[in-house]
Amino acid sequence: MVSLRALALALCLGVVALGSTACGSESPPAPVAPNVAASAAEAGGMDSLVRAAQQEGVLTATALLRHWANYGGLIDGFEKKYGIKVTVDNPDNGSQDEIDDVKRYRGQDQAPDVLQLGDSFAEAAAEEGLLAPYRTAAYGQIPANQKDPEARWYNSYGGYVSIGCDAARVKTCPVTFAELLEPEYKGMVALNGIDPNLAGSAFAGVYAAALANGGSFDDIQPGIDFFGQLVKVGNWNAGNAVPESIVKGETPISISWDFLNLQHVDALRGQGVDWKVSIPFDGSFSLYYAQAINKDAPHPAAARLWEEYLASPEGQNLRLAGFARPVLMEAMAKDGTLDKNLAAMLPTVEGGTPSFPNPAQLKEARQVVKENWDKAVPPQPESPS
Repeated sequence: MVSLRALALALCLGVVALGSTACGSESPPAPVAPNVAASAAEAGGMDSLVRAAQQEGVLTATALLRHWANYGGLIDGFEKKYGIKVTVDNPDNGSQDEIDDVKRYRGQDQAPDVLQLGDSFAEAAAEEGLLAPYRTAAYGQIPANQKDPEARWYNSYGGYVSIGCDAARVKTCPVTFAELLEPEYKGMVALNGIDPNLAGSAFAGVYAAALANGGSFDDIQPGIDFFGQLVKVGNWNAGNAVPESIVKGETPISISWDFLNLQHVDALRGQGVDWKVSIPFDGSFSLYYAQAINKDAPHPAAARLWEEYLASPEGQNLRLAGFARPVLMEAMAKDGTLDKNLAAMLPTVEGGTPSFPNPAQLKEARQVVKENWDKAVPPQPESPS
């Protein structure tokens, strides 16, 4: 008499012989090509993704300054960990420049594989169909208001708009937006990124100024008006407050991210700069920067591996080393992967957990800035060549 177990085994072997799925299990789906993989699992798992990225051997990026949110440490760490060369073209570019490069170099090796964009720019790039959906292993831990529901972009780090000031050149450093209009600051007040139509840092500065002057997430116009007032009273400085201009005394006051201003404190001390940083309580505003993959990335596996690295505990803690606030900070504090010593170096901010404008508000604010910024702050004439 044939046992039921033997009969089941015979039937199972027969099915396998016909080339079907083995009994009691399912074959994993075949990996898809990196340029369409929407997760590491779809690419065959992390090991397969790493191998494919290493075969490509290169990651092309743009607008990544080494001192900005510790991109220098991140690039060095990624290259050492995976043996993949990171090439950064036009590191001084802004968010709009990145989007323009995606369009300009489509189909060419010099096209950027990955992008870091202010959220309003990321939303615009997604709407134009320029970004590839990709869920990192940590995607589910990112707060819902910090990512695109279709995973075309997701925030990695951020900070608060702050006021930096060289106390060696400015008698009394301002700590609020209101003070920036005082006559003692004539020609001193610069905005990092200069033009909010081009740079996410400048856009955030305008939003912060709006909150300080009766505006809201739904009304950025008071921020534009504030900078128009800076121009009228003669306090506007059209320079970009990068380290070189600060050292030269060209931009003694800078409205910029706290993670940038805080780096200047130690980095520029030996060059005659006494840099002080404050987060203005009358315009406390926080915003994060998004990461995204070019849909037509010339190195699609390396692009996806880069996103995994940025979202890993190693990558997120490296953000902290540059005074930037990791988007996964709360989740990492809970699971024990957060570097508490680095986290303790961040400045405290008055108030509770920050709120953020939603995509619709960002889109509307960006349109208002586009229509009205040049009226309030006329572009500077180009220097003759």
